[in-house]
Amino acid sequence: MHRTLSYPELANPMVRPRFTGIPTFMRLPYVEDLAGLDIGLVGVPFDGGVTNRPGARHGPREIRNQSSLMRRINQASGIEPYALCRIADIGDAWVEKPFELATAHREIEGVFTAIHAAGVVPIAAGGDHSVTLPILRALARSRPVGMVHFDAHCDTGDDYLGSKFHHGAPFRRAVEEGLLDPKRTVQIGIRGPINDRDQWRFSYDSGMRVVPMDELYDKGPHAVIDEARAIVGNGPTYVSFDVDGLDPAFAPGTGTPECGGMAVIEAQIMVRKLRGLNLVGADVVEVAPPFDPSGATALVGATMMFELLCVIAEAVAQRKGK
Repeated sequence: MHRTLSYPELANPMVRPRFTGIPTFMRLPYVEDLAGLDIGLVGVPFDGGVTNRPGARHGPREIRNQSSLMRRINQASGIEPYALCRIADIGDAWVEKPFELATAHREIEGVFTAIHAAGVVPIAAGGDHSVTLPILRALARSRPVGMVHFDAHCDTGDDYLGSKFHHGAPFRRAVEEGLLDPKRTVQIGIRGPINDRDQWRFSYDSGMRVVPMDELYDKGPHAVIDEARAIVGNGPTYVSFDVDGLDPAFAPGTGTPECGGMAVIEAQIMVRKLRGLNLVGADVVEVAPPFDPSGATALVGATMMFELLCVIAEAVAQRKGK
């Protein structure tokens, strides 16, 4: 709708009052044509891979809503992602057959294959953590990637109730399919009670660096992320952020909360210190709004998505020589 504005700066929807407008990620334009984009923010509203509490299918919509609280410049790092790259909300990787897990994953993979083929770097909002596997199938088909993984759980389990593709196993499958280099993978914040002492053995046996929460607490976020940077090196690297890596005091709206987790500031510090890495994509997963009517967990999801956007925009700009 066209109107004459008293304040010319309000021609940019991102600086209008934040209670106005149609919700999109970061109040960016919604586009379906990927031509000319550098980075696409995309929702993955699917939680058919959960093993207990559902609800993450509603995550992308509420993260969009809470992301209206984000602004243009990261005060801590000084990064203004929108000045570095062409970025848009490119909609959802929604599935036509959500009751068929393997089929749903193939549909998600197809969407991200098209995004990748267009030269667009995706930052996804899930959805449960099973959706990272089809994303990696699209992004890492030509070569395995390294990964910095924030989570309470290693997600390297195996068969559970007849399926190997649930949200507790995507990274085992990704290694087996040659998508993920375990020796360039760091898993940060692991904690919580388990039923089997060997539940996450695959992570250790395959060579992943597992940083339990008590080690993060002892060493601090700076030391941990410095080691992570050394491990992933200069190769292509994906970042996966499960909000249950945070303490449920900060993110109660998630399917598998575990007490004793990270504070939001610790997570922000670590993501900001990923600057300079060869980042090729990222996701924020497991925001389940039905378990947090306050919207605080979705706000955390939007905040971490913005932090990831900042470091990825800088990485994309550097690769393009901007």
